[in-house]
Amino acid sequence: MNQFMINYLEKIVNIPSPSGFTGRLMEVLGDDARDMGYEVAYTSRGALMIRVPGRTGARLCLAAHGDTLGAVVRSINPDGTLRIVPVGGYTMESVEGEYCTVHTRDGRTYPGTALTKAPSVHVFDDARSLKREEENMLIRLDEMVFSRDDVKALGIQNGDYISWDPRFQVLENGLIRSRHLDDKASVAVLFALLKEMKEREMIPAQELLILITNFEEVGFGASYLPEGIPELLVVDMGAVGDDLDGREDRVSIVVKDSQGPFDYNMTTRLIGIAGERNLDYAVDVFRHYGSDAAAAIRGGANVRCALIGQGVQASHHMERTHVKGMENTLELIKGYIGL
Repeated sequence: MNQFMINYLEKIVNIPSPSGFTGRLMEVLGDDARDMGYEVAYTSRGALMIRVPGRTGARLCLAAHGDTLGAVVRSINPDGTLRIVPVGGYTMESVEGEYCTVHTRDGRTYPGTALTKAPSVHVFDDARSLKREEENMLIRLDEMVFSRDDVKALGIQNGDYISWDPRFQVLENGLIRSRHLDDKASVAVLFALLKEMKEREMIPAQELLILITNFEEVGFGASYLPEGIPELLVVDMGAVGDDLDGREDRVSIVVKDSQGPFDYNMTTRLIGIAGERNLDYAVDVFRHYGSDAAAAIRGGANVRCALIGQGVQASHHMERTHVKGMENTLELIKGYIGL
């Protein structure tokens, strides 16, 4: 088991980073890459770029995203509960009953719980039947507050960010269950790659740009790429379920998602490498999925794209992956970059 990779995943999963509230995570990632000896820079919107010299001048971008799902305070109700708007796309059922943290503009944090407007079967006739949608959800602050003024006295205001508790666990059988495996599992894979290359003095076949984006969950993570990068390999979660062949312990190689097909030659090469290295992999089509590849193309990048990633079951819910899926993803990347 790659213990560094798992420990690093636990570390970053526990740093709150909903889209738009990623500053602390990006600072930590940048510091860690710099401590490994890599050259680091940031885009104007705060995405992290890590340069890895290669054996040739050709350039390849490996991209994963550090931003996650979350919420923002929409307004404060008269009884001291909070109305919210989601950050990213998820069902309200996926967060009902979840613990969360409210982050104020001056750096204070407060615990809360996501509930419906009718949370108790002992009180409300519609506790079971109330539709789980944004208008019917609220955050109960787990503080002694009973009015709007009580809440404002804590420094909480409209627009404050809310992060969902990840509840990270690694089981003895290698399964990892946690929120935010999409896509912090891939970030951990890329940092395991960076560590291995530095410690073993491995030089990739071409110069690498490791790009950690911070707005993927809202659609424009990789909308900027530097000039002169002809290939983008997105490392994101592999979907699991229904008629898909993906599984938590496999690396998924994606032929097409909801935005269109990926580059034929890149995808064919990835499939070939997975077979040559005897990796456990799946080739799939994701019908309800978009990624930083589409963001890059919409942003005008002259780039060909492919997508891979460890399988994540129940994505945008209580997610689950496996150590072996992350390791298969790491090995496929190493094969693609000539290591």
